[in-house]
Amino acid sequence: MNKLLLIIKREFFAKVKNKSFIILTILSPLLVVGLGALIFYLSEKNSEDVRKVAYVDETNQLTPAFTNTKTIEFTNLTAIGFKQAKSISEKKYYGLIYIPKNDSLPQLTNSIKFYSQESPGLSFISNIENRLDKRIRNLKIEKLNLDVATIKATETSVSIATENFTGEKSSKIGSILRMAAGGGFGYLIFMFIIIYGTSVMRSVIEEKTSRIIEVIISSVKPFQLMLGKILGNAFAGLMQFIIWMIIGGTILFVITMYLGPEATKNTNSLQMTPEVVQQVQEVSNNNLQLVLQEIKNLPILTIFFSFLVYFFGGYLIYSSIYAAIGAAVDSETDTQQFMMPVLMPLVIAIYIGFSIIENPHGSVAVGFSIFPLTSPIVMLMRIPFGVPWWQIAVSMLLLILTFIGIVWFAAKIYRVGILMYGKKPNYKEIYRWLKY
Repeated sequence: MNKLLLIIKREFFAKVKNKSFIILTILSPLLVVGLGALIFYLSEKNSEDVRKVAYVDETNQLTPAFTNTKTIEFTNLTAIGFKQAKSISEKKYYGLIYIPKNDSLPQLTNSIKFYSQESPGLSFISNIENRLDKRIRNLKIEKLNLDVATIKATETSVSIATENFTGEKSSKIGSILRMAAGGGFGYLIFMFIIIYGTSVMRSVIEEKTSRIIEVIISSVKPFQLMLGKILGNAFAGLMQFIIWMIIGGTILFVITMYLGPEATKNTNSLQMTPEVVQQVQEVSNNNLQLVLQEIKNLPILTIFFSFLVYFFGGYLIYSSIYAAIGAAVDSETDTQQFMMPVLMPLVIAIYIGFSIIENPHGSVAVGFSIFPLTSPIVMLMRIPFGVPWWQIAVSMLLLILTFIGIVWFAAKIYRVGILMYGKKPNYKEIYRWLKY
């Protein structure tokens, strides 16, 4: 037991004292925030570009559809004709919308064309199509001698309030929060397994190729060495995540404090009446209360406890496999033939996890959340939506049993492979090692 603790301590301090670990721990939250801010800035900057679009409306009926916005300025070139307008637009405008003369509105919808030097974006074309759709619809209504204003007055928007049979209310914001919480925790476990599992594998390969391993196992059992490496890296990773949460929380608090006064200043700078300002504040307060209520409705204790269990359970399973792979090969290049079967369950878990958000209690969701190789990710994505306790219990029990079984198999491979040199093993040979 003392030797195991010494190995865990050695692996932990070797990891946390590494310069790259320290730099990554401090800079990662800052890089994530900076990258998010950069993406937001670039998207805002890109949306500020004003596109000048000309149009020729030979029907003289669709012109009201072309009203200017912050990003699109329309110019009517109907008077000069299509040919001349096309020639001018090629040099001066982003594009030209051509509406040929046609008395039949159904036929007109399939005869409108857009000319441009570059292929227009999907959202841009959709914007133009929506404008023309509404205008042609209004023209059809007028031809039927119906009042457009009256028909528009009949249009309504239905907002369905949802709650369970016990009276607990929910909303779309709650669904978004559950999706974000489940997806975030699931993705964290995925990244942790990949990063620290490969770290264990590299450590084993390094000690094996340097022949240090021969000295180490003369006083330590191979199983103790493998388990010590796995647990030492696990504690280092857990400490790193705690630091990230502290730094991330501090950055979020600072941003909130900074944007709070700025948002108030921007609101006050708008010329609004006191009544409008009061309405805006009421809507903001209601939304904030709704968000806080939805956060309270989340099974926070269950999520936290489950995260710890699946965090360690998933990591221990896959890091044991990574350690066995590292012991079986002589270089990192030789690991490629074994990596695909290891990564496939993780990749499937991510795809399944994000695809089952629409139906978190379906048979596929339940099956993959109980299957041990995918449950650390899929189950965490389901828990915010509410999962029966027996499913969580069965999933955790299978996870623990699978961990014990895989560690036993990995230890047998590790025990033989750690002293094998100069030969690239295949699956058949690794299977023989299990019988030794």
